[in-house]
Amino acid sequence: MKDIEYTADYIVEQRAMFGNVSLLYLFCKRAFDVTASFIAVILLLPLFLIVIILIKADSPGPAFFNQKRSGFKGKAFNMYKFRSMVNDAEDRFKELEDKNEISGNMFKIRNDPRVTGFGKILRKTSIDELPQLFNVIKGDMSIVGPRPPIGREVRKYDAWHNLRLSVKPGITGLWQVSGRNELGFEDMCRLDLKYIRERGFLYDMKIIIKTIPVLLGDKRAS
Repeated sequence: MKDIEYTADYIVEQRAMFGNVSLLYLFCKRAFDVTASFIAVILLLPLFLIVIILIKADSPGPAFFNQKRSGFKGKAFNMYKFRSMVNDAEDRFKELEDKNEISGNMFKIRNDPRVTGFGKILRKTSIDELPQLFNVIKGDMSIVGPRPPIGREVRKYDAWHNLRLSVKPGITGLWQVSGRNELGFEDMCRLDLKYIRERGFLYDMKIIIKTIPVLLGDKRAS
């Protein structure tokens, strides 16, 4: 990706640009988010019930995992996921922190020992992300937007990184369809800022459509 000099003037300029978005787009985006999420939850209820049973059968602990994330303007919210790790995964984070395989203010290791057997399936198919539909209905998230960061990541942000908090985070986004597993933190931020600059209803629909083959495991789609 092309390098940009993230000066104070650049940050001021971008903030002004990000605020220059039509109210019609924001209204349509929210209406679509709520309608699509409600329909998806209703259609997916049988799958939700099966997943809950299989999680409980696979390992002890609750079926859902709630984690504090930073949303619009850095506001903290509880993000919902199906639990794909052992119940004490957060307590074991310090043991693995130095094994991080991704650059920047994110944490990811390919063979995380905290992931359960069924959790590997949930993660590979991204089914673990589906409860975020409730976050969309509540208004904490959008279907399309930047990845919602963890608080400990945000505390290490440089000034320009905070620009990605200018919009609601999303279940999917440009980062999701651009090779999320290979992206470093800086590249992910640049993609988020590109999305925020260029966002529009048709752009959102394009990202949603491109997300489908990614979820089905087609790496070429990224």
